[in-house]
Amino acid sequence: MGLLNAVRHQFIEVIEWTEPSDDILVYRFPVADNEIKNGAQLTVRESQAAVFIEQGKPADQFTAGRHVLSTANLPVLTKLRSWSYAFTSPFKAEVYFFSLRQKLGQTWGTPQPITIRDKEFGSVQIRMFGVFSYHMADPALFYSKISGTREVYRTEDLGVQLVPQIVAGAAQFFAQSNVPFLDMAANQLVLGQAIQKQLEPNFAALGVALDSFVVQSVTLPDALQKTLNERQSMGIIGNLGDYARYQTARSIPDAAQNQGGLAGIGAGLAAGAAFGNMMTGAVGGMTAGAPAAGAGGAPGAAAALVACIACSKGIETGSGFCRWCGSPQTKSCPNCKATVTPDAAFCAKCGTKIP
Repeated sequence: MGLLNAVRHQFIEVIEWTEPSDDILVYRFPVADNEIKNGAQLTVRESQAAVFIEQGKPADQFTAGRHVLSTANLPVLTKLRSWSYAFTSPFKAEVYFFSLRQKLGQTWGTPQPITIRDKEFGSVQIRMFGVFSYHMADPALFYSKISGTREVYRTEDLGVQLVPQIVAGAAQFFAQSNVPFLDMAANQLVLGQAIQKQLEPNFAALGVALDSFVVQSVTLPDALQKTLNERQSMGIIGNLGDYARYQTARSIPDAAQNQGGLAGIGAGLAAGAAFGNMMTGAVGGMTAGAPAAGAGGAPGAAAALVACIACSKGIETGSGFCRWCGSPQTKSCPNCKATVTPDAAFCAKCGTKIP
């Protein structure tokens, strides 16, 4: 009985595989020194495929279902082995199971920044990260080009080959698209779809179908991101004069809480207004090509000057504040108390001479 059992154990009657984890792509059924019995039962579950390998080459392939192994459903193997139509002897062949299920949540990213030419920033370096999903589309091709005779082939093994192709494909897309960096970051969905379309032929050449490709982030290295943040801040600030006056106004509540703080509010307002006017005038002068200030910071000779009512320094006619001390440039008529400009010789309301 012992010898009979040993002989029986050499014949494989049932061939099947239950996937123990989600990360297995290919599994080689353990035939070892045993032989497959004629009429053995092959069970292929949903989302699986089984491929018989003869002398290192893919032969017959089976999809989901229960199959009785015979010359009727092993036509390629029958031809390769020159079997008669009704062979009865056990045979040896390698059997590989392939998982056809979609592999979700596969991550990709650029280990090092890639350099692209940008319309707005010139040559910049960017980093990209995201996820993708795929499934086995051609098991025989995948066996021939990728997995080979390995007993188990996992998603992490394939990722080592796919991720460099993704990074290279993404870099090529950026180089050809001429899309500015800011537009890339704002349209990641469209960006992912475009890169997926470009990568699909590369995946298909390996027997794999690329089902989805998502770009989760497109970023600059820290130094470049800091520069971009500063540029955006300047754009948000806008008019520097208005910004300086706004900052001064915000400081009033804090100053009021400190002893003697209210005494400096007037000076702070004047200084803020002076700074704002100075910056506005400087920017406006550069934009319009106005004459530059002379030595010592005095206004250009082309501007009409009047004396500041507070510090007596010369300021431009019609200026609302002194650019030296920040004092408001208005006078009151000594007769009717109407407000007049600092360069007025007579009151426009009552005609009284202004001292």
